[in-house]
Amino acid sequence: MDGNWRCFGGKHGKSWLVILGSIILGVLESYSDGNGWTNGFCPISYSLDRGCGSVGRNKEKMSEIETLVDWIEKKEKMVAMVAPSFPIMYEASDLIGKLKQVGFSYVVEVSVGAAWTNAAVAEAISKDDKSRYITAPCPSVVRMIRANYPHLLKYLALQIDSPMAATARRIDEKGLGLKKVFVGPCIAKKFEASEDRKELSILVITYNELNNLLEKLGIKEKSASENTFDWEFSKTRLYPISGGLAQSSEIKNLLSESELGVVSGWKNCREALDNFETSGLRLLDILFCEGGCVNGPGIVSNLSLVDRRARVVNYWQKSQLCQEC
Repeated sequence: MDGNWRCFGGKHGKSWLVILGSIILGVLESYSDGNGWTNGFCPISYSLDRGCGSVGRNKEKMSEIETLVDWIEKKEKMVAMVAPSFPIMYEASDLIGKLKQVGFSYVVEVSVGAAWTNAAVAEAISKDDKSRYITAPCPSVVRMIRANYPHLLKYLALQIDSPMAATARRIDEKGLGLKKVFVGPCIAKKFEASEDRKELSILVITYNELNNLLEKLGIKEKSASENTFDWEFSKTRLYPISGGLAQSSEIKNLLSESELGVVSGWKNCREALDNFETSGLRLLDILFCEGGCVNGPGIVSNLSLVDRRARVVNYWQKSQLCQEC
């Protein structure tokens, strides 16, 4: 489960609210049913209205990008934790090379933490054959349940770290005092970091924000060298697609088809949560964005959902073939 840890030891902004402006129309189109939001809840409006930590409307605190630029200027030792949806927008070697140019000492895959998440879910399911859980890696689903389904909080597996949080904990265990930056497709991860997992001190930026930062720093050329992750784990690279947790773990071998539910897209989430208590499901693998994290609002891509999914699956398949060589 440790994956491949390559010897840790071995620049340069825009507020996320500005970035949000450029993608908000796409987000609204994805989430709106034309008559409002799912039971009055929308993670984007929640984010805008709520604000917390360095995110939102608190002008006295720096945005994530401003904080990151400050770390870069101070030459802080940093690690980039890259979400497994990255193949939609980047080639691995080029992305790693650019992040190293920015000033990151290390670049790791969040699929590393996903292995711990999967193991914890499997252990919880195995301990009690009457236990029932709603998975909690998706912070938008967590907030949807808190806002609209408080009676389901007892099933929400918040005691189990998301892949982002699990990766951060594993990095802290290395004892290198690294500043941790999560790079991914999800705006709501900012709230998981600043509200749910404050103790881990994770800075969250989206791919869109990263692209803006790279442009501002003038980092455009494709990396000439072959770069690899400092810590990687290939088996859980399917995590960002709908049902990724179930597909990349032993869960599917522990539960029958009638006990395991997989849903994505807010309308499907609403229906699944409405019926959860009477469904007989022991585990609901649930993601707010249609198709999973591959459709997150922090992704800038004209690819269809099918093609986005294919890129993630192809990257995973290549790694499986390499292991067999």
